Amino acid sequence: MILPVYLYGQPVLRKVGEDITPDYPGLEKLIKDMFETMYHADGVGLAAPQIGLPIRLFVIDLDVLSEEFPEYKDRQLVMINAHILDRDGEDVTREEGCLSLPNIHENVTRKNRIRIKYCDEKFVEHEEVFDGFAARVVQHEYDHIDGKMFIDHISLIRKQLIKGKLNSILTGKVRTSYRVAATRR
Repeated sequence: MILPVYLYGQPVLRKVGEDITPDYPGLEKLIKDMFETMYHADGVGLAAPQIGLPIRLFVIDLDVLSEEFPEYKDRQLVMINAHILDRDGEDVTREEGCLSLPNIHENVTRKNRIRIKYCDEKFVEHEEVFDGFAARVVQHEYDHIDGKMFIDHISLIRKQLIKGKLNSILTGKVRTSYRVAATRR
């Protein structure tokens, strides 16, 4: 089932997600619905807060990037109760966008290597290192389960320059090709 994506201004996007247990109600269906919602919206990742749930769960499909990055072919991830253990390597700046911030794209600087501990959909624990663009995608989705958004990483001047776009999202004056849950003031 395709779920509505929560847009900037929804309080759940600013909550730190809680760890869940294997008996979380409807977890298998939730994960399936998250992938379906993400694909419908042409996303690469989707975090539970983006569909209104303040839990530490996100899904990623890097296959859409496999033409440019062959190592991502058929690479789908479910990350539950994720915790970044280390960020290192170079600072790399690259443009990011977000389903919860439609029509906004900004340059964000992130470390190009991370080490993260998480459970997969079967609650098997993993500790993995991600480099390059995969590290960026994981960090972007990880921010969501920590109550952050990519705009928290841009300068105050850039935030001022996009204030009109943010206000349009807050007032529901934004168009998307996917279902959304907007905050109307």
